[in-house]
Amino acid sequence: MRQHERKILNEIKIPPFVLSAVEGLRQGFSATCLVNDVDNGPGRAQYVAPLRGNVMCAVILILFVLLGFVDIARAADRLVGLHAAMAVSQSLPAIAREAGLFKKNNLDFELVFIQSSGAAAAAMLGGDAEIGILGAVGVTRAYISGAQDFVLIGTIKNILTHSIVARPEIKRPQDLKGKRIGVTRFSSNSHYFALHALARSGLDPSRDVIFRQTGGDVAGLAALTNGQVDAMAILTYGPSAIAQGFHYVIYGPDMRIPYAAASFTTRRSVIARRPQVIGAYMRTLAEAAKIFHTDREFTLKVLAKFLRIDDRKSLQEAYESEIPAVEQRLDLRTEAIQAVLEEIAPTDARAKSVKPQQLIDRKYLDEMEKSGFYETLWGKAK
Repeated sequence: MRQHERKILNEIKIPPFVLSAVEGLRQGFSATCLVNDVDNGPGRAQYVAPLRGNVMCAVILILFVLLGFVDIARAADRLVGLHAAMAVSQSLPAIAREAGLFKKNNLDFELVFIQSSGAAAAAMLGGDAEIGILGAVGVTRAYISGAQDFVLIGTIKNILTHSIVARPEIKRPQDLKGKRIGVTRFSSNSHYFALHALARSGLDPSRDVIFRQTGGDVAGLAALTNGQVDAMAILTYGPSAIAQGFHYVIYGPDMRIPYAAASFTTRRSVIARRPQVIGAYMRTLAEAAKIFHTDREFTLKVLAKFLRIDDRKSLQEAYESEIPAVEQRLDLRTEAIQAVLEEIAPTDARAKSVKPQQLIDRKYLDEMEKSGFYETLWGKAK
């Protein structure tokens, strides 16, 4: 290769291995041209130099095309996902991102926050996202109303881990009678938890308390601090409330109330169109669940950034309260879906005719189990 040619190729940053390949091919073509010239007699030599130049251009063009195909083949698959709550249990995508797991599994993943599972389900129906971590109630309501393309393919939590925190003078659940209790919104996970926790404590939620919608955990904590509510059904920011002088009047994680609180939601049409991409997402989140359970310091670092909680003690308490609830293998339990259906049934009788199995596709959970993926990730089950 002539010096000026090599200089030009170096300036446009052609990799060294490509330069070597071009040089080898060029020499081979040139030798062939010269041999043919000798064989065919005089009169052809004048075409050797131009032919060498054309061969050079052709080789470079072919190599660029081939390299372009390699780049296309290696391009990460674009995927937009939603989450519907700023909660410890919904931090797995953030853990996966910080650990480089999306890149490892060839995904270009974007995480979008849309508060409330109903709004997130509507966004998915509109095509704004193809996967989501949502409380199952919004998706189940949509399914019952005719959006039967929705499907649940796994879950992070099959129980609720909210608690009810209250002012110091409210010492027992019975002291909540006649009081204002904040929930994020009606028909939300926090509302469902409050209804069942109060009933288990001997109160009639429909008559004994007054529910107020606050819009979220952070807003609920502010409402509690400002005296707008007397108690709050709260999730992630319970330890923060305790640090401010409030206390648990009902500690929810010990109750283990069944409910599909944070489920992997997609659409059957998406699975049909992009089965490998959704499979890669599920493997990524399964690896993130392993990190959540086994790498405390890394997880706390991600949670501090994800939840914007600076207080180490509050963050640690929130994390530790969720560990027993987060499914190691992302398993989805039918009783958790049944609880959602039973919640909806009093206001929509169609829920009575729906079975949990109609909402579930275990394809990816079964694949990870049967392929040995989980055994490699966690070791053999004892």
